[in-house]
Amino acid sequence: MFKLFKKKTYEKTILTQFVILVLSVCQASGQSDTFNVTEQKTDTPNRILTLFDTDEPLEISLEFDLKHYMEKTAKTEIFDGLLTMLLSEADSMDRKITMKYRGESRYLNCGIPPLEITFKKPVYLDSDSGRVKKIKLVHQCQKGSLYEEYIKREYLVYKLYNVLTDTSFRVRMLKINYIDTKKARKPFTLYGFFIEPKTILAGRTNTLVLKTKSLTQRDMIPETIDRIAIFNYMIANWDWSVPGQHNVDILKSSKYDVSGLGIPVPFDFDLAGVVGADYAIPPPELELENKRERLFAGICRTREVYQKELLMFLSKKEQFYSVINEYPYLSKASKKDITVLLDQFFGQIEKQRSLNAMIDLFMEKCKKL
Repeated sequence: MFKLFKKKTYEKTILTQFVILVLSVCQASGQSDTFNVTEQKTDTPNRILTLFDTDEPLEISLEFDLKHYMEKTAKTEIFDGLLTMLLSEADSMDRKITMKYRGESRYLNCGIPPLEITFKKPVYLDSDSGRVKKIKLVHQCQKGSLYEEYIKREYLVYKLYNVLTDTSFRVRMLKINYIDTKKARKPFTLYGFFIEPKTILAGRTNTLVLKTKSLTQRDMIPETIDRIAIFNYMIANWDWSVPGQHNVDILKSSKYDVSGLGIPVPFDFDLAGVVGADYAIPPPELELENKRERLFAGICRTREVYQKELLMFLSKKEQFYSVINEYPYLSKASKKDITVLLDQFFGQIEKQRSLNAMIDLFMEKCKKL
């Protein structure tokens, strides 16, 4: 009897010591930088995401019938898929989606055309901006370092336009893993970016989205359309138009704005000379000798208006160059190539004589609506 009692007492003592040891280790891990436990976040349907407040690349995976998608059998085709966002080492979010092709030149020229993603159940981006049903995804036109360069340059163009106004699309750099659900193609990875949904932009800027495509430059707030025309001239981009909303979305300042004038917001800059894509061949009717030759496509204004707007651009020169120099995704040689193009533009407006010559060109080429 005594031996049995002694054995039980010994076992109890050993158990107590083990518990104390475990508690000591747990306490130490909470006080030391050596032991770090990352909490796994719960993926809930109404979870709020912050996508556009950082320049850190986001890794995502897209699982769908990749082989069929790359065959481009019909532009109207819809694809089912799964989108996974790898938000951190211990946190990811899965969403069922449908996808369709978007873009005109890239659909024709790219082996991997850009996408418009529709979430089967809405996601929520930024707590004050509401739900998102659709989001545009732009990625490399083809595999390879050259097309990676193009997409990183186009991303930079959005950052440059952000310098001019908050009423502009934010973008988020992506590292995209493509997985073929039919296993007909091996997985591969490309760079790309999300474009801020226009509903989020409208909520952020207290504006409304206009859907009509019958508007012209005359229907825009003058300084906003002049800003786009000069910006596209600066980056040598001819591929835009307000009628038909080609690479331009239109917002309205508020429901109480009696003027009814729109605010144009540009996107899709892949044919710009500053990007330099190999497929960016200007149509013959534009009479441009090469992809870096500029074309002014703005509405006709007075000399005074043009000078005021051009000097506003000149006042932003250092901010433009700062964005380029601090951009982490391009080589020094690529940045130099971009600044050479911008130097040509700013070099003209820094002196009154050459500024007058640019204004003369604008008045000759402007749209007389």
